Amino acid sequence: MNPAIVHPLTVFFLASSEPAHADPVVPILIASIFITLGAAIGGSLMKWIKQPAVLGELLVGLLAGNLGYYFASPTLTVLREGDNLSKISSLALSAPYSLSEAVGQVLPPGPHAELLARLLGGSDGPTYIQIYSFIDIISRLAILILLFLVGLEISLAEMKQVGKSAAKVAILGIIVPMVLGLITMKFLNPDNPLAVDLFIGGILTATSVGITARVLRDLGQDRTSEARIILGAAVIDDVLCLIVLAVVSGLAVTGQISVASIAVTTSKAALFLVASLGIGIWLTPKLVRRISGFGIQNLKLLFGLSFALLLAWLANLAELATIVGAFAAGMILNSFFDREVEGASLHDLLSPIESLVVPLFFVWMGIQVKIEAMAGADVLIAGIALTIVAIVGKVAAGWGCPKSINRWAVGFGMMPRGEVGLIFAGIGKGIGVVGDGLFSAVVLLVMITTILAPIALRLTMGANPTPPAPGAAH
Repeated sequence: MNPAIVHPLTVFFLASSEPAHADPVVPILIASIFITLGAAIGGSLMKWIKQPAVLGELLVGLLAGNLGYYFASPTLTVLREGDNLSKISSLALSAPYSLSEAVGQVLPPGPHAELLARLLGGSDGPTYIQIYSFIDIISRLAILILLFLVGLEISLAEMKQVGKSAAKVAILGIIVPMVLGLITMKFLNPDNPLAVDLFIGGILTATSVGITARVLRDLGQDRTSEARIILGAAVIDDVLCLIVLAVVSGLAVTGQISVASIAVTTSKAALFLVASLGIGIWLTPKLVRRISGFGIQNLKLLFGLSFALLLAWLANLAELATIVGAFAAGMILNSFFDREVEGASLHDLLSPIESLVVPLFFVWMGIQVKIEAMAGADVLIAGIALTIVAIVGKVAAGWGCPKSINRWAVGFGMMPRGEVGLIFAGIGKGIGVVGDGLFSAVVLLVMITTILAPIALRLTMGANPTPPAPGAAH
């Protein structure tokens, strides 16, 4: 592709990147408008055909990224690299490489790497990195806000009602996809090292709770027993997936599994969840009552959001996913916060922020899907086989629920791999376990499961909220 071709998308993205502008926010203004409007249009179109808005946001990103690449839009061509841009910019800052030279250290040689090197080596290279950094950070904050809002809808008392079922679903959702993934990989390529097969199996165990949480909210089903089981199982999944990742990464890097590292990871996860919920439920009401008399303006919004970010930070400190902390913060504040502090509910206060930033996350995830990477027959076969296994493995996990629960809905709710699957695949690629072909197959898997989950949930749950079944999950 010739980067010199001028396309309308290029004009939109780079019209404000002239060096005469000193304000560093200028380059990302048009990009923000483009993504926000695209998300709004895509979401509205999906609602018009009675599908969740998140599906439209994902498809808008997918179309924008791939059409932009096809029509040689420099900005979209660069942005599709996603986390690779972080590696490239970090290498350029920490080593004696220019952005152009760093591309050759991160990406495999070929026409695409040469194109990216030319784009990042030009005068607009820093602008592309600025745009990427802004969108990436906003999207990461967006998913924390979404999971915090989901947590606000779920009380610990309600979670206890589904705790046993959620644990069964989570454990089945780890074991079944892992076993099926190992069998499939051995069938597709018997000569693969065990570390490769284990890593792909580990990717199949992932669950993108952000996708499912948004779909459930779009459908008005986020207070049902099924929703609580899905979200509870997804939290447990996050912890178990980290243990799986620690095991397979250790095997890939060292050739042996460290029992000590597994014990440390498990202990940190258990300690964080028990401490955050236990101490939080005991301490937070006392703290809120004390500071509510200080007359601080917008206290409810400031404290609630800060508390979510604090627990997300602590989760990261414990080497857990930050979304676990945000979700726990919501559950801690759920039962008392709106009663103790006057004014609109915290959910209502955060709703405008959610509407602004959460769609950006799903558009951004769609932009990073590369359709051309799936052109090879072997990649397509591997991608389709692993996708079938990924779907079957999580749907089977739904059978960990009692008969009174919609098992199909729970299974489909656990199905999307989304950003979690992409993170796992990126780690595998970074340590040399997952090659380009397998990575493309995983991207196909992630894309299909992410797109199918909203449709399947819509068909199995409908759009009208139903009350939780009394004692359904005991």
